[in-house]
Amino acid sequence: MIERICDPVFSNFGKFPHSDAPDFDPSADAETLYNAMKGIGSDKEAILDLVTSRSNAQRQEIISAYKCSFGKDLIDDLKYELTGKFERLIVSLMRTPAYHDAKEIHDAVKGVGTNERCLIEVMASRTNKQIHDMVAAYKDAYGSDIEEDIIMDTSGHFKKMLVVLLQGTRDESGVVDADLVEQDAQDLYAAGEEQWGTDEAKFIMILGNRSVTHLRMVFDAYEKIGETSIEDSIKSELSGDFERLMLAYYVMIGGLGTADNTLIRIMISRSEIDMLDIRECFRLRYEKSLYNMIKDDTSGDYKRTLLNLCGGDDDLAGEFFPEAAQIAYKMWELSATTKVQLRPTVRPAPNFDPAADAQALRKAMKGFGTDEDTIIDIVTQRSNAQRQEIRQAFKSLLGRDLMKDLKSELSKNLERLIIGLMLTPAEFDAKMMRKAMEGAGTDEHALIEILVTRSNEEIHAMNDAYQNAYKKSLEEAIQSDTSGHFCRILVSLVQGAREEGPADVERANADAQELADACNAESDDMEMKFMSILCTRSVPHLRRVFQEFVKCTNKDIEQIIKKEMSGDVKNAFYAIVRSVKNQPSYFADRLYKAMKGLGTDDRALIRIMVSRCEIDLFNIRKEFKETHDASLHEFIQVETMIVSLSLCLLTVPAGKDEQDFAIV
Repeated sequence: MIERICDPVFSNFGKFPHSDAPDFDPSADAETLYNAMKGIGSDKEAILDLVTSRSNAQRQEIISAYKCSFGKDLIDDLKYELTGKFERLIVSLMRTPAYHDAKEIHDAVKGVGTNERCLIEVMASRTNKQIHDMVAAYKDAYGSDIEEDIIMDTSGHFKKMLVVLLQGTRDESGVVDADLVEQDAQDLYAAGEEQWGTDEAKFIMILGNRSVTHLRMVFDAYEKIGETSIEDSIKSELSGDFERLMLAYYVMIGGLGTADNTLIRIMISRSEIDMLDIRECFRLRYEKSLYNMIKDDTSGDYKRTLLNLCGGDDDLAGEFFPEAAQIAYKMWELSATTKVQLRPTVRPAPNFDPAADAQALRKAMKGFGTDEDTIIDIVTQRSNAQRQEIRQAFKSLLGRDLMKDLKSELSKNLERLIIGLMLTPAEFDAKMMRKAMEGAGTDEHALIEILVTRSNEEIHAMNDAYQNAYKKSLEEAIQSDTSGHFCRILVSLVQGAREEGPADVERANADAQELADACNAESDDMEMKFMSILCTRSVPHLRRVFQEFVKCTNKDIEQIIKKEMSGDVKNAFYAIVRSVKNQPSYFADRLYKAMKGLGTDDRALIRIMVSRCEIDLFNIRKEFKETHDASLHEFIQVETMIVSLSLCLLTVPAGKDEQDFAIV
């Protein structure tokens, strides 16, 4: 039996308190650091606050900006100005993760003696990609091969295991073969407890190559076979550094103590990956928060820096709720009680004359060239109902099909946008669903976005429009283009049968408990139970369910979905939760992702702007501003080209109310 399981140790969804700082200006930060180190003495507090409040990627931009602005190396200046443990910590934060790991390994194998514990901790906890990046960084920084240096400085089975780990070939597929689990457990038992002496090669082969999820299942199976834990067997059968390395897989976090180099290494390497997970595990294991441990055992600027990286005191959260769960509970409570008035940016135009608009559009497309500005002004400043009247007037007065004329006169993204606006909402949604499924590949995000955010009435209208336009039911199209649980989720949503009405408190408690129980079931059963509730209950009811779920599990439903699910199923359930919590915020995030990064996802941008401009685009614009500290209007102008004017016009509410602009 083979199943796919999300690996919480090597997944990309760990909880971390440090992310990109908003309003980031690397040149301004470089100048702040320069001023903090200028003259006699240095402003350590300014350095500490700035460095610990920026992500590692942002720190790299600061390093470049510092050299461009002042012609000096920032790390060299920091080394000169700071001292002791504080200097080690700040300088380490300024390095990229790969170069930080490379330096830790280099320091561990060079000089007098070898820091085996450092080698164990780094090699046992990095992903394949992190190991590959570290190997390359080591070569670049020290001009030697990391594998050769480790081979020269270590020996025996410990050396062999480190060399295996250095290859960065551990299985990270998430696929677990139950038969192989049983075989590995039997092989480990035969290699140790069952024979005189120990076959260390078997331990190296299995523990060095299998996924962490697989190994956990092997350890459980081993205990059933040998009636003893793998930990006890390792302690009795192995010895020295090799024993400690093997134990590192069984206990990923050992006691941190106050060994400063270890403390610095872990706080830096994990602060942007899974620090909240580490804090939670630490508190469960030691019944004391990591924050308070650091507070009690360190001092000065060094302590303040570490506490900033730690991100919070879990002891303050009380015994029932961890800090994150408390916040999640309050957020769902706020979502359930807040009444939001949805506000469009496009409203019916006053003094509307469809005949005059039809004549103006014909004139704009007649003769040599096209008056795109006139087309944009008319189409973006009329409601959809008014545009349908213009289409009819165009045909009645001129005997021409407005849609065909627009398609022949416009091109590329401007044509897509204007045509999208001229379609009815149902026709547009049907077309977007078709585009998401036609040709090579499927745009799963588009399918999810549309089906998750439409009302029952809108879905029914879309189904009718799809059948009318493409002579095939939308459900059939989805079934032929998707598969598995993801297909079932979409088919459930496309029925347009979500319950409507307020939350039923008693039923919400029962639903929350069912979801909590499902988290301990097989992944297929879990996904089916989530589908039966998330795809059918009303939005107000789901808000109450998700709030009560926090009480049942001490975890937010979003984090459960991120950690326990994968692929399109995860994306679909996550979109439902985000939309239930705050639909305008969900769309704001989708718009940001569509425009940020390499290239713009024009289809997503057009889809959202067209479909929401008469519903809640003003609310989306407000959420965009609050989340990304930039106006949607300005963002579109910067990130897009041809369609920028028409998209920008869609973001401006009719009448340009001064109070509206003050809010946004």
